[in-house]
Amino acid sequence: MKILVTNDDGIYAKGIEVLCEILKEDHEVHVVAPETEQSAVGHAITFLDPLRVRPIKRNGVFFGYAVNGTPADCVKLAVRELMAEPPDMVISGINMGANVGENVIYSGTVSAATEAAMLGFPSMAVSIDAYPATDYSAARQYLPLIVEKLKTRPLPPGISLNVNIPHLPASEVRGIRITRQGHLRYKERYDRRVDPRNRVYYWLCSQTIEHDGDPNSDSRALAEGYITITPIHYDLTHYQTYEMLKKQDWETTFEVAHGRKMSVSSR
Repeated sequence: MKILVTNDDGIYAKGIEVLCEILKEDHEVHVVAPETEQSAVGHAITFLDPLRVRPIKRNGVFFGYAVNGTPADCVKLAVRELMAEPPDMVISGINMGANVGENVIYSGTVSAATEAAMLGFPSMAVSIDAYPATDYSAARQYLPLIVEKLKTRPLPPGISLNVNIPHLPASEVRGIRITRQGHLRYKERYDRRVDPRNRVYYWLCSQTIEHDGDPNSDSRALAEGYITITPIHYDLTHYQTYEMLKKQDWETTFEVAHGRKMSVSSR
């Protein structure tokens, strides 16, 4: 397959290098990634500033293109301008640090895969549960199998996979679980500091203090040593509430408000 690779840790990150090594054994790999770290930028895109692209070498060999933008920018630009032909698949990662629970909303890694799904391409985001990560043996062993599975059994339109790999030797991984997006509880604080010019600034600090207790959640399964695969979709509609609201009398609310407006304007 022709696979587009991107990430949010930046084109010089170790994870994207490992991902390319894994994929190049069986596939044609094209790299378009941010030139600097873009962690937690979510699904941001750049439209107030120009995007600049430059070729990057690693170990003296052409590696890919660096873009001064976000992960979603990289996918858009790669598909529309930089690749002669569209990719068969888009893979974002390997991200340092798990993307589970509410982290999925913030993650640039996941957003790149989501952008690809929005554009109609099979895609996945891949993260490893460590920062920094030192052992990629589980990714090297299991990721090619997951890629092959996605190739032979396509997902429904608009769906991407969020894959999280435990930071364990491949031999200690307990299996693969299909999971739902879980919930995490954080203890967040801001570290107040003063710079050399006596100006106050703040640095966000956070620590996970509670994982979702549901064994079907991504955070719980990952903590138990399983590779987690969660299907995700960009439609944020809550359909239960949608049906509930449709049964309520919103037309009367409009008529009352409209009547008041007409009454005021006629004075």
